[in-house]
Amino acid sequence: MDTNTLSPVTSPVTRPRAVERLVQGQATSDGAGVKLTRVLTQNLQRRLDPFLMLDAFGTDNPGDYIGGFPDHPHRGFETVTYMLQGRMRHRDSAGNEGLLVPGSVQWMTAGRGVIHSEMPEQEDGAMEGFQLWLNLAAKDKMRDPWYRDIGSETIPEYRAAGVTARVIAGHTHGVDGAMQRATTEPLYLDLHLEPGARFEQPLAPEFNAFVYVYRGELVLGDQIVRRQRMVILANTPGSDGIVLTAGAEPAKAILIAGRPLGEPIAQYGPFVMNTNEEIYQAVEDFRAGRLA
Repeated sequence: MDTNTLSPVTSPVTRPRAVERLVQGQATSDGAGVKLTRVLTQNLQRRLDPFLMLDAFGTDNPGDYIGGFPDHPHRGFETVTYMLQGRMRHRDSAGNEGLLVPGSVQWMTAGRGVIHSEMPEQEDGAMEGFQLWLNLAAKDKMRDPWYRDIGSETIPEYRAAGVTARVIAGHTHGVDGAMQRATTEPLYLDLHLEPGARFEQPLAPEFNAFVYVYRGELVLGDQIVRRQRMVILANTPGSDGIVLTAGAEPAKAILIAGRPLGEPIAQYGPFVMNTNEEIYQAVEDFRAGRLA
């Protein structure tokens, strides 16, 4: 969906953020043995509030993904799954069902509780994508579950010379994303840059932000960020945004930012609340069949 084709490149950022640190993800497995890389780990939740987790998965070996993610519970946050390659079927206890295909997004609000599964609908070929966990404010953690499938063709795009930005959430250069959230105000861009192309994103300094490179490499200031690395952007006082430049090869990356909640985080596996007492209640509700 081209909402802005070949717009001129503007220069809205005059005080770009610096690189705070580079992060290499941790190889792990989840679900029924699905191999993935956990990029945003639990020890970074406070630093990257309101984001709780980012998993990157990508393989052409069916043995790495065929087990999928059978029925499992969630409470207290949202999951955002973005598929680059492959097909994955979602079903949940609220009666929702959808098929993730290349370029599509599944946005699920677990709220007070939902049990869902995500299972591959393929037995060979590549499967690649991301799952992001976005925290909910305390006032919203026990809201009703909600779900939306976002087709690839409905995701707005911003285009400039050498740049395509798929706007999954938030706003960029006058283009409104497919999703908006009032409290955390998430920005989620999938950026495709031609060699040497430059992209600038205005952003308030209090928003936490990070970039994950999944093709090629990017340059931020004097820092080269290579494939499969996440860069955390410093919350520099007085900064007004982010500047990214592709290297000698085409580059692809996701840029994610949001307004921190500044609330306590209590997590036990698939439950994320504000206190340990709320976690105990979530576990008890799940065991008693009251979650969904």
